[in-house]
Amino acid sequence: MILIVAVFWIEPIPQDLAYHQFADGRSILSIANFWNVMSNLPFLAVGAAGLWFLRNRQRAGLVDSLYPAYIVFFVGVIATGIGSSWYHMAPDNNTLVWDRLPMTIVFMALFSVVIGEYVCEQSGRRLLIPLLAIGALSVFYWQYTEAGGAGDLRPYALVQFLPIAMIPVILLSYPPAFDLKWMYWSMIVLYAFSKLFEYFDYTVFDLGHVLSGHTIKHLVAAGATAFFLYGVASRKISGEGWQDID
Repeated sequence: MILIVAVFWIEPIPQDLAYHQFADGRSILSIANFWNVMSNLPFLAVGAAGLWFLRNRQRAGLVDSLYPAYIVFFVGVIATGIGSSWYHMAPDNNTLVWDRLPMTIVFMALFSVVIGEYVCEQSGRRLLIPLLAIGALSVFYWQYTEAGGAGDLRPYALVQFLPIAMIPVILLSYPPAFDLKWMYWSMIVLYAFSKLFEYFDYTVFDLGHVLSGHTIKHLVAAGATAFFLYGVASRKISGEGWQDID
């Protein structure tokens, strides 16, 4: 609540157009910004592998009633790969919408899963649709305000960072229903590193002009989703958490 109040206490945040100027703009095989585009392929691979894994619902590492949230997560991962590739081929505010919208799907589906696995199964299941709607609205609100000449990224910033801030609190406050609880911690750490690489885009690229920070950001973020897939495919019921697992 404090974070929400703090975010809306500050002035609206428009999109900095310099954001679209990435360090590595090389075109290869007639593909503009080649490495920033192609580095999204791991998202497609992880998302497809996740959906393939979910084809069999009888898995010890899944909560049956949260099955829709697992599906939405991996669909969001695939959509992130597609949307980010589309954006990086022609970076501007219009294509950025299709980069950000799938990411809100991933954030909110993950948040729903964590709530369902750690706090309350029914709450996690019931919150999925409202959370997804909030995520989508945050992007469309930003798009609408940008079109009106007074862009406001504050709701989107909350959608991106509030779940990341809340998940550690949940992990520390509730016993895990499954083993391999380090899975979520690893995802958080990798996501934090991905944001660092994003911030130091030019600095990383200047080290040898091989890959830029933004390209590595995609690879690291995809690695975070791969940890999720590995975790749900490998973990087992721990017996420490709530007992409503189907």
